[in-house]
Amino acid sequence: MSASADSPFDVCLSEALVLSRGWVPRWLGKLLETLHQRETSAGNLNEKQVFSQARTALVGYRDLLASRFIAEIAEVVQGSTAPQGNAGPARSLRSLSFDDLELMDHQQVQETVELARVQQVVKMAADEELVAFNARLCRAQGYDVVRIETNPLRPEAVVGALMKALSGLHVDEAVRARWLHAGAVTLGNELQQFYRTLTLLLDGMGVQPAGYVVVHAAKARPAASAAPSAERSDSVPATSMLGSDALLTLDHLHQLLVGNLEQSGGAVTDQGTSGSGNAMVRTLAAEVVTLMLRRIAEDQRLLQPVRDMVQRLKPALLQLARTDPRFFADRHNPARRLLDAITTQSLAFTSEQDRGFMAYAQRVHETVMALQAPTQSLPELMPVLLQRFTEADAAIASRQAPKRGLAMKTLVRVEQRHLLAERVAIEFQARNDFARAPGVVRRFLTGPWAQVVAQARLDSAEQGEALPADAAAHRYMSVLPDLLWSSQLALASLNRPRLIKVIPGLLRTLREGLDAIDYPRPQAESFFGTLMGLHEAAYKTQRNGSQPQDDSPSQQDPDGYEMWMQPEEARDTGFMEDLAIDTQPAFLDTQPVTMRDELTRGEPGLSGGSLTVGCWVDLMEQDQTLRCQLSWASPYGTMFLFTAPNGRSISLTKRGLERLQELGRLHVVADHGVVDEALDAVARQALLNSGKG
Repeated sequence: MSASADSPFDVCLSEALVLSRGWVPRWLGKLLETLHQRETSAGNLNEKQVFSQARTALVGYRDLLASRFIAEIAEVVQGSTAPQGNAGPARSLRSLSFDDLELMDHQQVQETVELARVQQVVKMAADEELVAFNARLCRAQGYDVVRIETNPLRPEAVVGALMKALSGLHVDEAVRARWLHAGAVTLGNELQQFYRTLTLLLDGMGVQPAGYVVVHAAKARPAASAAPSAERSDSVPATSMLGSDALLTLDHLHQLLVGNLEQSGGAVTDQGTSGSGNAMVRTLAAEVVTLMLRRIAEDQRLLQPVRDMVQRLKPALLQLARTDPRFFADRHNPARRLLDAITTQSLAFTSEQDRGFMAYAQRVHETVMALQAPTQSLPELMPVLLQRFTEADAAIASRQAPKRGLAMKTLVRVEQRHLLAERVAIEFQARNDFARAPGVVRRFLTGPWAQVVAQARLDSAEQGEALPADAAAHRYMSVLPDLLWSSQLALASLNRPRLIKVIPGLLRTLREGLDAIDYPRPQAESFFGTLMGLHEAAYKTQRNGSQPQDDSPSQQDPDGYEMWMQPEEARDTGFMEDLAIDTQPAFLDTQPVTMRDELTRGEPGLSGGSLTVGCWVDLMEQDQTLRCQLSWASPYGTMFLFTAPNGRSISLTKRGLERLQELGRLHVVADHGVVDEALDAVARQALLNSGKG
């Protein structure tokens, strides 16, 4: 690539590939030196043999490993330049989830821990130059703020490439582990020089650094009279909760989840003097519960009173963990379901003054009080409290069900009609006489009239009978030749008798079709006025030997089919029109940037189709922010139905949803459960603890 023809980003990646051919072999040479030094300084024969075996194996695989490592780095780079390419194959700390851990086997857990250790060491060694490199590379990619995950050469990606290269070698796992542990620091040092060189390259091309921003978690609005609660006096970051001898490692957590812990707890302090299970299991379960609740306590999307009351559940949950140490991992467990219900419902409220919050808070308070003075065993009490807590919401959902059901049924029909209308529009465009028609007629046919024909075909299909010759679907298609012919001045002016004959029936059929879908009268009359003008011009044209000319046709945009609803359908579904979205203001410039906003802004991966049913969003409408939940998505992902806590329905097309995100008027508040995210954080903390070992 040449700098004159390619962007700075492309030039930087090309130079990175060139540099990797130098620093990778150099790093392997330093690794050999390190292994030799540790071999000669080993304190006993066994340790000396271990390092000797690792060094001998590296001598044999050095050239092959170098070539594979360079090839994997090239693959990462090429993937970053491909459309929607993955910026790196590595698993990062943030990507590990609690559910992932449950599905892993022991070998996968060990590989994850090994990867985490190497990533931490390498990143710490290279971090000084990485900060400056991230800033300039993000600017070269067109970002105004730094997005670390878009850097295809970040340490996690490079280490991931190394792990893939190693996976293809037939070497003992212990030998591979020695290579990684001995070479992590020198790998970080090589990357530091690597990043420094690339930063200077970008600087020489005039690339200015992108900015780093302070991001805030999405939060609920606190009440004006809110005061600190005594229950929060022990609130500290989860990362500081565990001491230097933290028990919760990824391996321990995995064994707890799959039930493989040995039935011997002599080496671990027994934190529970009663209940079944050994001390190790009880201690690990207590740590998980404590960490989980701490993460929930720090989750500012929940109102402070809710977080305080959730913390008051801790004694009961710790007691339950002694007899059921894996209750938090079982989504069907009554205690887990109760915690899910409390935290999920709390996302509906952004202020203590919101309608329904006081009733919700009272139910949470009653649940807490019942658990603080239980009248029966916790395993027996939890299902009772769960049923009692969810009864009110079940009643509300039952009252809202008919309205929501109507909205869903309507949106399914709208989607079916729209998809069919797209196919009908393609049929229209395939006609030989379509391209010569005036643009206003072409837009009418591929827009409103395609909807008319699609509606008629759907109505006929529901009847389940063969279409008679005079069926509406046939009649609406049969007007096409006359409409296209009569709108062309050059043709219609040559046969005025035919023009006079076809106009009455043509207009009558067009009006009938538009009335059938309740098309707005003002738009209909506007089209008819234009069409009558075309007819009048054709009728008045004098034949003077020269043939009248139509305007040259323009290309019809095949992607320009907009979702359209009948007024009654729009009312039933709370439809927010795509056109209206662009006329309303976005969030104020002073709106704080949230972590999720920063990660998703402008990312194609967070299109409307990627939202999951059940996620919560903040939607700005008429200068007000509305918290609502995605309650349904259409089968083909073109329509989305949101429900506000007050039961109001809001429907959006996929295009409208993505446009709202682009304008900053729709923010994802939670796309996973609060408890799920807290447990994911526990898994990542366990991985972090493992990396310290």
